[in-house]
Amino acid sequence: MEKPFAQSCVENRDPIFSVLAPRVEGCETLIEIGSGTGQHAVYFGSGLPSVTWQTSDRQENHAGILAWLDDAKLSNVNPPLMLDVLSDTWPDGPFDCAFSANTAHIMPEDAVVAMFGGIGRVLRPDGIFLLYGPFNYDGRFTAPSNARFDASLRQRNPSMGIRDVGWLRRIAESAGLFLVEDIEMPVNNRTLIWRKPG
Repeated sequence: MEKPFAQSCVENRDPIFSVLAPRVEGCETLIEIGSGTGQHAVYFGSGLPSVTWQTSDRQENHAGILAWLDDAKLSNVNPPLMLDVLSDTWPDGPFDCAFSANTAHIMPEDAVVAMFGGIGRVLRPDGIFLLYGPFNYDGRFTAPSNARFDASLRQRNPSMGIRDVGWLRRIAESAGLFLVEDIEMPVNNRTLIWRKPG
């Protein structure tokens, strides 16, 4: 099949990699939640050859992810697990790290809660979870463009929307994950880094 392509993955991969690479140093196993097109997995996997990168997504995205993996032929990037965070069985783990990009605003709120709960279970003690995307603070948008993006999301599906960091902290702490870094990224995005205490 023709490989799916998201221009945003090309635009954000280098800034994300600059944050990801030093923080996953020493990480042997990483699970990506919502691998999407597969572009991030191939790019980050090629740049992090010592990390075993486990892709995952809902079934309908597997063919596209596999098309990227088949083309790249990276020995450290594994075929996708079937993982709808609300309904599928999570892998046993433990994983040293977890990563997810541009998922929290697409998932309904109960799925975001389920994502944090699942990651809290499969991360090893002292493991980290890196979550990239746009976020709100105290109910406020960080830029007019994010407000427009949120409105377009909610027009597509009322269950979508940019999530508030305060709410994420509460559900994360319920899952045993604590926010340790909040990093500004280009075009009004952030990378939030959560740690599971040892």
